[in-house]
Amino acid sequence: MMSGKYTSIDNQNVTGSVPAVSDSPGEVSVKFADSNLETFPPSAAHGKISSAGSRPPRDADDTFSKPVAGSDEPQQTGWFRTFTIAAYQPYFDVDTSDVVERIKYSLFPFGGTFTEKTATNPDLYGPFWICTTLIFVAAAIGTFVTYVAHKLQNKEWAYDINLVTWSAGLFYGYVTVIPLCLYIVLKYLSAPSGLVQLFCLYGYSLFVFIPALCLSVVPLEIFRWVVAGVAGFMSATFVALNLRNHIKSAGERWFFIVAAIFLLQLALSVVLKVYLFTVSV
Repeated sequence: MMSGKYTSIDNQNVTGSVPAVSDSPGEVSVKFADSNLETFPPSAAHGKISSAGSRPPRDADDTFSKPVAGSDEPQQTGWFRTFTIAAYQPYFDVDTSDVVERIKYSLFPFGGTFTEKTATNPDLYGPFWICTTLIFVAAAIGTFVTYVAHKLQNKEWAYDINLVTWSAGLFYGYVTVIPLCLYIVLKYLSAPSGLVQLFCLYGYSLFVFIPALCLSVVPLEIFRWVVAGVAGFMSATFVALNLRNHIKSAGERWFFIVAAIFLLQLALSVVLKVYLFTVSV
């Protein structure tokens, strides 16, 4: 019925979620159906997302790293694995304490136990950063030494960019080529050694040259020769003693191999001294 501008609904049954107006004027009761929106995920989910799918995977890394069963994603095997990052990941699985401990072994070369300590877990992380640090330290210190020498003589000085490229070729080349050649020789002599372990040994043997290069800023030629000689001797002794017991199995020629290893390390220190810290003004 109509009363003025208002419409009232008398007692009548109206279908839907909202019931008709009650008899008491001004009082409206609205009832909603029971819902489970307060729980997530719902106990009875419908549609494409099920209750099991609402939970995250137990191992998200495996979900993205492992190919799905039945997929067409190729799995690298054999030589192809050499060109993948996963092949080299175990050789960088070290923390700071491991690297620091191995550096300490390189600074005390007479123990000869470095290869035993790293036999199960040789790394390439330490050697890479040691060589990279040496490149920039050698270039920076060598530049500073030549700069000071020119200024003391009141002569014009020009920066030599070749110091960086030369240092990179020297250190990266040495720590790669020498262990590779030694690996081939030992394999030929039926005394094979792990290639990565040789890279690890030679990489850490170069750490002693970092403080040696820093000490070479002292403008005394005799002092620089002493520093280069001590650093070379420590590095050569470290490598030779750690390889001696293994190379002994190569037969009577083991002494010549160890002597050649020792002399090569000494030659590296002489090259550093002559090229980087022999200043001609």
